[in-house]
Amino acid sequence: MNIHEYQGISILKNNNVRIAEGFVAETPEQAVIIAQQLKEKFGSDKFVVKAQIHAGGRGKAGGVKIAKSIDEVAGIAGDILGMRLVTRQTGPEGKEVKKVLISQNVYYPGETDPREYYIGILLDRDRGRYVIMYSPEGGMDIEAVAEKTPHLIFREYIDPCLGLQAYQMRKIAFNLGLEGEAFKDMLRFLDGLYEAFIDSDAQLLEINPVLKTSDNKILAVDCKFSIDDSALYRHKDIIAMRDLSEEDPTEVEAGKHNLNFVKLDGNVACMVNGAGLAMATMDLIKLSGGNPANFLDVGGTASAETVEAGFRIILKDPNVRAILINIFGGIVRCDRVANGVVEACKSMGELPVPVIVRLQGTNAEEAKKIIDNSGFKVFSAISFEDAAKRVEQVMSH
Repeated sequence: MNIHEYQGISILKNNNVRIAEGFVAETPEQAVIIAQQLKEKFGSDKFVVKAQIHAGGRGKAGGVKIAKSIDEVAGIAGDILGMRLVTRQTGPEGKEVKKVLISQNVYYPGETDPREYYIGILLDRDRGRYVIMYSPEGGMDIEAVAEKTPHLIFREYIDPCLGLQAYQMRKIAFNLGLEGEAFKDMLRFLDGLYEAFIDSDAQLLEINPVLKTSDNKILAVDCKFSIDDSALYRHKDIIAMRDLSEEDPTEVEAGKHNLNFVKLDGNVACMVNGAGLAMATMDLIKLSGGNPANFLDVGGTASAETVEAGFRIILKDPNVRAILINIFGGIVRCDRVANGVVEACKSMGELPVPVIVRLQGTNAEEAKKIIDNSGFKVFSAISFEDAAKRVEQVMSH
């Protein structure tokens, strides 16, 4: 689950990580009030106005602006609120900005060369360890740094049983070229950052940029959090941060039915049980001349209700020309799945696209008879080859 920058900042602050102070606004009037409060506290007349969407690259797209006075805050906030921000991570459709973060200006007056760094913490699944990726070239896309100057990307691997060690923090600070008070402050910063990552069960914590001020303070100017969905039951406070308007509506609906669904850009929808079989099915669709329209894993229990929910979600995509159901009957019996497909067809009426059903495993023969005798536009297949031929036939018409 992704959360907004302003929400991530609150997590960092609770873990004693120095941040750029700021508050979220939903109207220009609220933005002005926040700017006035920040001026009273910090004395600066400059503020940063940031669009709050679940995507990076906001600055290049015009979603991050500097306001040089409180009066400018209202105008900039008004311009950004309601705009559809298109970045490399949103796709061409972009995302509507409904909130802005008003932050203090942490770049001191007259400071000509502020030092900016990149620090990210994530899980390296191949090694089974956490890794801190960091670079002295912060404030820009880390992908661009990796492509043009890969020698400036450093990695520090962390044993999850031992946690981040003091010598590792010193190594990171040294590689970033820090010394004196800034070196010491970076150690405190890294310690709090790692604690925030672990305590929130994050999959990714990215700070870009990390700023070293001219008086040697280290602070987070920006942050991106992605939380492990499987651990959310431990974090009611983080669950409350979920912004459904930032998520794909079909994926939200699928979650209500305990379906694992990811929308894609193809024309053949698939419904399977098991992630491995889903990947193989998507390959099958591709090799048969189609393109997968989604990833949909119904899990170990494919009842009539889950099948019907899957159909309704799939058919919201106007690009879908066929549906391929590929179920291995291990825990769930194939005849039960077949009955679920037929019941779903009865409930929804004649489906607008052909449905190809491949059921293998327990009671597969009985399932084929149920499908063949259903009277609906549903075609059974036994093997992967049969299913592939059916997909080819549909795509050729």
